[in-house]
Amino acid sequence: MDSVIEVQRQTHEEIERFERAMYTLLSRNTSAHDQRLQTEHKAAQVLDRISSRVTSLNSIYEDEDRRRAEFDLLSTPTNQNDLSEFYARLVKIQEHHAKYPDSVPGGFDLELAVLLEDYNQDGADDDFEEEDPISLLFSGEEAYGKYVDLYANHTAFCNLKNIGKRPGYLQYLDLLLLAQSGQVHRDLGKDTRFSKDFEVYIKNLHTYLLSFAKKTMPLVDIESQQRAAAEEFEKKWEDGEIKGWEENAPKVPANGQGSEGIWCGACQKNYTKQTVYDAHLTSKKHIKAEAKLAESGGSSAPANPNGTHTAPAPTQSSAKFRLQATARLTALTTSLLASLASTLNETKSNVERRFSLTAREREQELLDAAKPPPPPAPTKDGAPEEEEEEERIYNPLKLPLGWDGKPIPYWLYKLHGLGVEYRCEICSDHVYMGRKNFDRHFQESRHAFGMRALGLPNTKHFHEITRIEDALSLAEKLKLEGRHEIFEQETMEELEDDEGNVYNRKTYEDLKKQGII
Repeated sequence: MDSVIEVQRQTHEEIERFERAMYTLLSRNTSAHDQRLQTEHKAAQVLDRISSRVTSLNSIYEDEDRRRAEFDLLSTPTNQNDLSEFYARLVKIQEHHAKYPDSVPGGFDLELAVLLEDYNQDGADDDFEEEDPISLLFSGEEAYGKYVDLYANHTAFCNLKNIGKRPGYLQYLDLLLLAQSGQVHRDLGKDTRFSKDFEVYIKNLHTYLLSFAKKTMPLVDIESQQRAAAEEFEKKWEDGEIKGWEENAPKVPANGQGSEGIWCGACQKNYTKQTVYDAHLTSKKHIKAEAKLAESGGSSAPANPNGTHTAPAPTQSSAKFRLQATARLTALTTSLLASLASTLNETKSNVERRFSLTAREREQELLDAAKPPPPPAPTKDGAPEEEEEEERIYNPLKLPLGWDGKPIPYWLYKLHGLGVEYRCEICSDHVYMGRKNFDRHFQESRHAFGMRALGLPNTKHFHEITRIEDALSLAEKLKLEGRHEIFEQETMEELEDDEGNVYNRKTYEDLKKQGII
């Protein structure tokens, strides 16, 4: 067993060296986003190691009996020259090194060197993406943590019932940005917010935002912020300051019974119609449930005098608890959205910028992003020049960014009409921002699929047609005009006889029958 004093000394030394490593990491000039995020993740790892060593060191200092026994063992009377304890420990050290002759000393130095290693340093492998573990944490849409990927959450939100007009992706980001001034999705109706689908949606949204915040802000204690937000919510909930949740909870009758209907005790389910109840009696699920109920000796709910059964409804406390859990998740999600407001704004600008690009420009952008960063140019002294810090882009009108990373001119924004919405019913009410994107979508797969679903050809005749009713009526009109054009083509076709005279087809056939030609 190692000496307590030596363990304390070694722990103090490691903490001090970790603090120096922390200073070395945070003092680096990392102007690039990926380098800054790598540095923060390594600094977070150093903080975790410092915290673990401080905890172990504190436990040693609190163990007074162990430290006192160590001091008594090492101390000797002044009138004696007893070195037996010293030689006993020396023998243990020699036995250890004789047993493990190949042990590598300085394991802590290797650990510290790995933490201070730079992925972008000279001599590293060319395959940067495979060697960087931080890049594996993000998807391609998140672009190394620059933007959020809320497409799945947007789809789940659009599938909620009674939300009115389904917003596009940009409008969905605007709804999340509005959460800074209040609770997220506070404009939704009570029926929507009290539903099970909304509970699943807000839970998935909170899970994603919490994971994204931890990955992009490793030095920020997100868990403490969430605990503080949860405590604030609990206090407001008890005081009745959370409006739209507790007082609007669904009412449950005092007798604990729900709405009337035909109750199946085996399936524990209520059926409103007799035909549906009779049909389910022959299903495999009901037969298995009834057999299981018979084995346990249970019985179904008693019938009412009118022949129907009443299904037991959830108690008031359970319904209130479920609503409170949903309201708590909504409050925690609002807190996360406030901390990620800048990232949401960057995501919105990036989506608008991609709308203004052509397909070829998007492909070129992906190819440029896949290329490794060029090495810094050396100066006269042979040392690389330090990159200047990126200037903050002044964009008060929130215009889309161009190929150079700067906002496009306002006249170009107005020319392309990027602030105008175009909705296409054939594309499942998809919204297109700008006239250029709207015109281009008629030849894209989404619109072509919608036309095939209607049984119509995606030809130029249906250009600018966005309503299903208009497309079907135009198809009927084209069918009638098509028959008329075929008839005119048959009568107006010109034919020439042997003498060079030109007749239309009908006249030619009549003259030929009469034997004139």
